[in-house]
Amino acid sequence: MVSKAAIGIAAGICGTLFIGYCIYFDRKRRSDPNFKKKLRERRKARRAVTKSAGTKLPDLKDHEAVQRFFLQEVQLGEELLALGDLEGGVEHLGNAVAVCGQPNQLLQVLQQTLPPQVFHLLLQRLPSVGQRIVAQNAASVGVMSEDDVE
Repeated sequence: MVSKAAIGIAAGICGTLFIGYCIYFDRKRRSDPNFKKKLRERRKARRAVTKSAGTKLPDLKDHEAVQRFFLQEVQLGEELLALGDLEGGVEHLGNAVAVCGQPNQLLQVLQQTLPPQVFHLLLQRLPSVGQRIVAQNAASVGVMSEDDVE
């Protein structure tokens, strides 16, 4: 039978070997001359994918989904603005204003809380967000053609 001390020693040796391997691998990875270049390219590609994917708007007839979407967009917008990503933050806040039930009141609050240049960016972004919502709503409802009327 194996004693508890032997199991403890074996576990300690395995843990030490694992940590040693992790340190070795990390040092080898960081010493690679292309490491930073590859890392920047990967981050840039990830940002491009998330930006091109856009935000999927909820079904405007589902009040709960619209409310969840609104809260999520406000939170994302505030987080991105805090991180310094003005474009992303303004895009998410624009989505929130577009689906808001009382956009005038929300815009007044945002005007008081946001810096003036960010608020102006938001105002410039609102028409394009509104057009996108109208286009998505028309696509989800299905525009009837003249042949469908007969």
